This record gives sequence, C-alpha cells and structure tokens, in this order.
Amino acid sequence: MDKRALSDLFRIRLMELVTRSGASHSAFAEGIGIDRSALSQLLSGSSARLPRVETLLKIAERHSVSMDWLLGISHDPGLTGELRPSFEIEEGGEDYTETLLMKWHAEATGSKIRYVPARIPDLLRTPEIIAFEADSAHQSVKAQTSETAFRLDYNRQPGTDMEVCMPQETLQGFAQGRGMWSGLKREVRAEQLQYMASLINELYPSFRLFLFDEKERFSVPYTIFGSQRAAIFVGGMYLVLNNADSIRKMQRHFDQLIRFTRIHAHQTADYVRTLKVS
Repeated sequence: MDKRALSDLFRIRLMELVTRSGASHSAFAEGIGIDRSALSQLLSGSSARLPRVETLLKIAERHSVSMDWLLGISHDPGLTGELRPSFEIEEGGEDYTETLLMKWHAEATGSKIRYVPARIPDLLRTPEIIAFEADSAHQSVKAQTSETAFRLDYNRQPGTDMEVCMPQETLQGFAQGRGMWSGLKREVRAEQLQYMASLINELYPSFRLFLFDEKERFSVPYTIFGSQRAAIFVGGMYLVLNNADSIRKMQRHFDQLIRFTRIHAHQTADYVRTLKVS
C-alpha cells in the first residue's frame, strides 16, 4: 500500500472514531494530546503524512482499537481495550487454567483453529500416554491431564472447527516404539491407537486430522487461533504472533501442509487402525 492510500485509509478511520466518540473536535484532540488545528489537518487529507507514533498509540489506546485496524492492516477494529505487540513470548504454567491457552481457544470460538502438534494431538491422548509424556518431560501429570480434558471438551462443543496436520511418520514411530516412545509397553501403544481412531471418528467432521509425509514438508508445532493470533510452541513457552500479516503467512503455511496430505481426514481413523504395533 502506497503512502497516499495508507494516509487516506487512516483519515477515514480517524473520522469514524471522532464520530463514534461524540466529542467535539477540540475535546477529541485534547484526549489524544494534539491541538485542534493538528486534528483538522489530519482529517482534511491535505497531507499524505501520518501523525507521530506516539499520537497513533494514544488514538488506539484511548479509543480501544488495534493499530492494525487504525493503519488499514486489518478490517477488524479489534475492540480489545488493549494494545498488543506484534509478537510476545508466553511461558506455560503448571496449572493449565492459569495459562493463556484456554483464553485463546475461547476467543477463537466460531473461528477455525489450525493445529500442528509436537507429537500425538493433546486431546487424543490416553491417561497412560499423558503420564508417560509428563514424566519424561518432568511436567505435572495433573496439569497435562487438565489440558487434554479441556481440549477434548472444547472440540465436543457445537460449532467448533479444528484442522490438525501432522507427519504420518510420527504415528508410525509411535506404533513401532521408536525414539521417545522406546520402552513404552506394546499394549499401551496399541490401546492409544485404538482410542485415537475412535475419537477421530466421533469428532469428525468438526475435528479433521490430516497426515503429510515429513520427507516432503517440515513444520514446527504451532496453533493458529482464527484470525486472532498464532502461537508457535518452542518447548515450555510460546512465541505468539499478533500481527495480521504474520498470521496470514502462518495460515498459508498450514494450507501448504494440507495440500501435501497423504492421508486425508476421512481416511485417518482407518489408517490409524491399520498401523502395526511392534
């Protein structure tokens, strides 16, 4: 977007805020720390220049809109009452109810959630697998159990829409007891696969699991919460992207994973049942 187009869009949205506020031009200008003549100049469109960053921040903060909307990056006003940076780092807590994941899911209700898990998707885990993973990573079994229960309950609610994409090699390695699954009893792994297949059938089509070939595509684990944010899991913490353009790029990356799917969502349950446990 060129400078003139950006300035014109900013002016339109500034006029909307002035009208919405119901305040006089003098009062509105005073509230954002400029004088009336400066406000009049911004509203006139006589210049392609945008106000200083400090003024933009004051406008967004005082009138509870996002900078993305104010500058035309997003069509959503984002009336959140707070300004969010382009990215944040959030550490996971022991008590799952204290973390932001629950809030992020709630805010994304009614939107599609896209999810690339690190291993077996959390909501599809049996209690034995939860305990095995938690003990291996020195995490709280109770916290991990709460996380799994929350995610499963969320996906059983009407109107949810989740796509999950992961390498089929992850499930093959699990079935054969390779890597981190070494030492896990055969019967525990067999029970996990049957439980997983049953849940995939139960939750389909609002929950759709796709499997791609990791020799063709690579992905780190992440979750995209509608158009709100993308959270990249980096082990015990999350790199959270709030910028609309970054979220769109993550969505395109996920779409590419779907395009390279080898096992489609309607086939996944049957595929899981055919995996040979050794």
